[in-house]
Amino acid sequence: MNNGKKLKQLFIEYLQIEKNASPLTISQYSDEIENLFIFMDKEGLEHLEELDDSVIRIYLSGLYEQNLSRRSVSKRLSCLRSFYRFLEREEVVKNNPFLRIHLPKQSQPIPQFFYEEELKKLFTVSDLKTPLGQRNQAILEILYATGMRVSECVGLEKKDLDLSLTTVLVRGKGRKERYVPFGEFAKDALIRYIEDGRYVLQAKSSKETDKIFLNARGNGITARGIRGILNKMVEEAALTVNIHPHKLRHTFATHLINEGADLRSVQELLGHEHLSSTQIYTHVTKDRLRNVYMNSHPRANKE
Repeated sequence: MNNGKKLKQLFIEYLQIEKNASPLTISQYSDEIENLFIFMDKEGLEHLEELDDSVIRIYLSGLYEQNLSRRSVSKRLSCLRSFYRFLEREEVVKNNPFLRIHLPKQSQPIPQFFYEEELKKLFTVSDLKTPLGQRNQAILEILYATGMRVSECVGLEKKDLDLSLTTVLVRGKGRKERYVPFGEFAKDALIRYIEDGRYVLQAKSSKETDKIFLNARGNGITARGIRGILNKMVEEAALTVNIHPHKLRHTFATHLINEGADLRSVQELLGHEHLSSTQIYTHVTKDRLRNVYMNSHPRANKE
């Protein structure tokens, strides 16, 4: 499979240069192609054009035997489909056998989100007299106010923030940029932190950084650090819920749509490339569903 290794490298370069793919995406593609090469070695296959429908189904059976979810298998299949599309373009293979393989459609799970009462508790736990408390409150406010990903939050720099216009420049997947507005609560929290808490934290480090959010040592905070902060806030709020940073993103989108925002606007705010990614938020909360029913059904109320 020496030729395969060279083709893999060409494909990676194609993803980096032409597709401007993120390091995480490139790593996922690289791993999956390597898994395919390992499978081919075991099956005694030397050339990429030797793969056909029957061989691919054997490969997929092996994935299911590993107890991988249908979603995981679908992602792996998508990686290899893209790889073979590239090989077809480069005239290495005559056709793309992965185009003929389709998995059964899977149902989309409803994203987990916070109810408004739960969020109110979270916003009261930070000690705003301390630098870390001010930072934690600012992180919570900006994540909920903008729906940005944690990786995007970690990368925020001072120049990205326009406090007068209350907008932030967010650098998303594939280096795509978008401007997202935020409200007064987030603005107040950011000003308090930047003018006070951040100044104190920055003084603890010998290196200057333009990153907005800093850790206790004055260096740029990590995604893992933000997850730890949010988990601690949930614990202090005595909430019996699981939290992950993406849950605030789900909450942002859910609350906007439940209050009447249109899908296209939410898609733009979230930085989704396809509207189908945003459509998972068209579910409604139990409270809203109950209110709609009670106010609409002729025999819901006796009055």
